[in-house]
Amino acid sequence: MTVFNNPFFWIPALLFAVNQFIERILAIYIPWVHAYLDDLMAMPVILGITLQVYRWIHPQKDAFVFSKVQTFVGFAYISFIFEWFLPRFSTTYTADVWDVLCYALGTLIFYIFINKPQEK
Repeated sequence: MTVFNNPFFWIPALLFAVNQFIERILAIYIPWVHAYLDDLMAMPVILGITLQVYRWIHPQKDAFVFSKVQTFVGFAYISFIFEWFLPRFSTTYTADVWDVLCYALGTLIFYIFINKPQEK
């Protein structure tokens, strides 16, 4: 199964897209959804797309999976950029420890349900 066929990838991707449509086009904001859904869905989508690209170019192809360290580095990088670095230099971004928790849960979802060798 490719990453793009995995429901644990496309459901977060679809939820993210629908939420963005509702917020940006319909201008409807549900407070908890607005604050945390995108952060929860971000890591399965970001790491899922990255994993699929690696499978296209890596010699292991379908057998390639990210190690725990690689997955943690992805989580740490996104957390650092969006919750520490960008809020320091732009008023558009706000640091929020709950966002980091959402990134962590999303990373765990990715690691358990998406980061598996492809079935042939």
